[in-house]
Amino acid sequence: VCESARCPNVAECWGHRTATFMILGNLCTRACGFCAVPHGRPTGLDEDEPRRVAEAAAQMGLKYVVVTSVNRDDQSDGGAAIFAATIRALRERIPGCRVEVLIPDFRGDWEALETVVRTRPDVLNHNTETVPRLYRQVRMGAVYERSLELLRRAKEMSRSFFGTKMPTKSGIMVGLGETYGE
Repeated sequence: VCESARCPNVAECWGHRTATFMILGNLCTRACGFCAVPHGRPTGLDEDEPRRVAEAAAQMGLKYVVVTSVNRDDQSDGGAAIFAATIRALRERIPGCRVEVLIPDFRGDWEALETVVRTRPDVLNHNTETVPRLYRQVRMGAVYERSLELLRRAKEMSRSFFGTKMPTKSGIMVGLGETYGE
């Protein structure tokens, strides 16, 4: 994802032996205004992708892996099953590996969220990206309140399933037209 999204922090992450893997293909079904990942109509899913991600992470000697994805609104579960399979493959291939996932909103499909949460990622991330007023302009197809609800439900699910709260986090960009007050 680092190169596809033209991330300005790539040298810093790679210098700390951290890598972020983008799963579910290289075409996003949304066209968010801030993102450089190509968008369009993806075809199929690569069922072998979780194994290949785990193998690549092992070859790189990683002990902490971040897994993100394009949005796959064309899939009934938004790609949640591939996220879950990737988490399991990483843990199987690299014992003790910590896994952070940066997930899409799954269009509010809470069963899809549950599929990911049940695999117990070490950190669940879902970026809000911007302030509510700019959501329609910046995050095509996303809803600010749905993003907040996803983070709330993820925390609630982890407590219900495992008796502990899974760390969740979110990110926001500044300089997209928000006001100081926002």
